[in-house]
Amino acid sequence: MLIQRKEYLNHLIAFRDKKLIKVITGVRRCGKSTLMELYQEYLKKQGVKESQIISINFEDYDFYELRDEEKLYEYLKNKIIYNEKNYIFLDEIQHVKDFARVVDSMYIKKGVDIYITGSNANMLSSEIATVLSGRYVEISMLPLSFKEYVESTGDTADLGRKYRDYIENSSFPYALELRNHPKELKLYLEGIYNTVVVKDIAARKKIADLMMLDSVTCFLFYNVGNPVSTKKIADAMTSDGRKIDVKTVEKYITALTESFVLYKAGRYNVKGKQYLKTLKKYYVVDIGLRYTLLGARSTDVGHILENVVYLELLRRGYDVYVGKVDDSEVDFVAMNESGISYFQVAASVRENTTLLRELAPLQKIKDNYPKTILSLDDDPKADYSGIIRLNALDWLMS
Repeated sequence: MLIQRKEYLNHLIAFRDKKLIKVITGVRRCGKSTLMELYQEYLKKQGVKESQIISINFEDYDFYELRDEEKLYEYLKNKIIYNEKNYIFLDEIQHVKDFARVVDSMYIKKGVDIYITGSNANMLSSEIATVLSGRYVEISMLPLSFKEYVESTGDTADLGRKYRDYIENSSFPYALELRNHPKELKLYLEGIYNTVVVKDIAARKKIADLMMLDSVTCFLFYNVGNPVSTKKIADAMTSDGRKIDVKTVEKYITALTESFVLYKAGRYNVKGKQYLKTLKKYYVVDIGLRYTLLGARSTDVGHILENVVYLELLRRGYDVYVGKVDDSEVDFVAMNESGISYFQVAASVRENTTLLRELAPLQKIKDNYPKTILSLDDDPKADYSGIIRLNALDWLMS
């Protein structure tokens, strides 16, 4: 089943022939390669000839020798058709050691439009960013949104059941092919986890203690939506008889976020308008992956919904923080060029005490930016003196 990923495709179309390198980043198997294929098909429909498209997937053994930057440069230079527009696609570029200089050399040639993908943020490290400074735009890609998942089923009926399927079956695109085959799906998700954590992270960061890396990953997966510190994680591991220092924990977390397995939400003091350094929260790229790793331990409905909402805010182009308001907390402070939106997320707010608890932090914020409570309650929209309560699934579909 081929899902069009229209929003990402439209991003690429908008940047077509702009003098910028298009860099698509995201976790393995989130659909980057398919997006490149969809875009190439779009170009052909617009009259671009096959000979004008140069496409290399560095995980294809046919192109293995092109992981050498000098051979790659020679290959591309010989493929370019002068006096015509050339579209270069370099998939999983992180396998080429000094790819930035090759890409920059292609960039400065006339008639070249470049698109690259990568599965770790390290490819945009300070050194690479310096070489390509001001010459690229990053398009951050995530697995399927809830809306994309629902659309793949052919109708929008029974959103509650589809939401349960979405969080249990995974949001990775290929998981749709396996949703009625639980054993195969579990093996597929385990394969993604092992490829990212064992092959990519352990090899790239030269981590020998895979059991400890796995333990730290499980701890963070289990604690999505909870404020954590590296010291708290180190103490938890040590109390379980697995001694680890804070610097090693930091190294593991950096590797997990660079590989887009985890996303970090820093804290923001709403009244003081300051970014805070302590007690960050982490969210996992795919709840199905979390469920595969943790099993029955992962059924925290509120924090799972919080995770889904966090990723959706990223998809909608927000920078997302956890808000501090005096001694209370707002789940998400979402910022973009248009302003700020505040969100509280809860499994249910039907109990009055829960509703009042969720309202309280938002009521302390005196600006006029939108304030919203999202829950799974299948109730009509409500307005509490400017604070709007919505059904989370309706919001995800909007």
